[in-house]
Amino acid sequence: MAHLTDPNGFLHDLFMAAVAQADPMLCVPRHLPPKPKGRVVVLGAGKASARMAEAVEATWGPCEGFVITQYGYKRPCQRIEIIEASHPVPDSAGVDATRRLLEIAHGLGVDDTVIMLLSGGGSALLCAPADEITLIDKQSLSAGMLASGMPISDINAIRKELSVVKGGRLAAAIYPAKLYALLISDVPGDDPSDIASGPTVGYAGDATRAIVTLATWGLVPPVATAAFLVAGGNPMAADDPRLFGVENLIIAAPSQSLAAAADIATMAGVEVRILGDAIEGEAREVAVEQVALAIKIAAQQLDHAVLLLSGGECTVTRRGDGVGGPNSEFALAAVVALKGHPKIHLIACDTDGVDGVAEVAGAIGDPSTLALSEAMEISAALALHKNDAHGFFAGIGAQVVTGPTMTNVNDFRAILVLP
Repeated sequence: MAHLTDPNGFLHDLFMAAVAQADPMLCVPRHLPPKPKGRVVVLGAGKASARMAEAVEATWGPCEGFVITQYGYKRPCQRIEIIEASHPVPDSAGVDATRRLLEIAHGLGVDDTVIMLLSGGGSALLCAPADEITLIDKQSLSAGMLASGMPISDINAIRKELSVVKGGRLAAAIYPAKLYALLISDVPGDDPSDIASGPTVGYAGDATRAIVTLATWGLVPPVATAAFLVAGGNPMAADDPRLFGVENLIIAAPSQSLAAAADIATMAGVEVRILGDAIEGEAREVAVEQVALAIKIAAQQLDHAVLLLSGGECTVTRRGDGVGGPNSEFALAAVVALKGHPKIHLIACDTDGVDGVAEVAGAIGDPSTLALSEAMEISAALALHKNDAHGFFAGIGAQVVTGPTMTNVNDFRAILVLP
């Protein structure tokens, strides 16, 4: 573990500790019930789902099962079949895999038990559009929503209207088998109905709200999709009796990962202030707010370091043609606002190792970042204007690259104010 004499290394270690706290190999065994008698089937979807399946078999031994995860996130399981598909925009592999998963679900009986493994990324990977909607239409709408800056809760509500698995519909397909769902939360507020768009949680539906939300964000859905919503979408009663026996349990959440990082910092003599684990909003605006607080703390000339921690899910409204996810954009906006402040270092990363669509977790910023970029003739202000945070930090060698972490509890942001 790096010390405060190496602030950037210290922040990186805190991030990795937050990731480790949400490792399915740790949190799944803690929450697995005794293995039920009779037929047990493991199903799942999400970036962490393959690792969760690996943890189930490490605890119970070989299991029958079928899990869908992101490309590059496959894990060596004994009997559980792992299929890879695309995220954040779904592809045909995800659609085909979801159809297979539904076939398994429909073949279950009253004496069977399902362990459902769900995590962030499940919304795109568990993809079964209603019959009237093509995959191309689904892809187009998904890409537009992700680029618009729309909050994830609104995106998920719209996804539920267009799906035959989301919003409790998968649980209904599994009925009458018993269903236990283990969830790793990547959503602000840890609402089970938002994790992977809630395939095991009832949703009353509101197609009119979906239409209004799309219009509010300036999005025009494909013709068939718009017609489907106008006709009422894909309603399902939130209190459908097929969902009464479902048990949904969150086994890892952003708050737990922030607490793990906070414990390490506290043991190092740092004062920790957790700003929240469910922060949403435009990444660059959140950065300016948090930097203002850090500068205010620095002006107090305290005799100890202060660490500002936060999680949640920020968004980026695409204005330029660059490549940048919300964490790297947060870091870039913070660096610009700090203007080389000599006492403040920061890190902003996604715990799944993928920030936006780039295979980069995020970035680190410190007092030398602006001077270094200027010496290399790389403009921070221009990069921010173009939403090219990844290009900026790649150019100065300040990216955080972890590869697939096999978990996902969303954003991790830490701002360190040195004494």
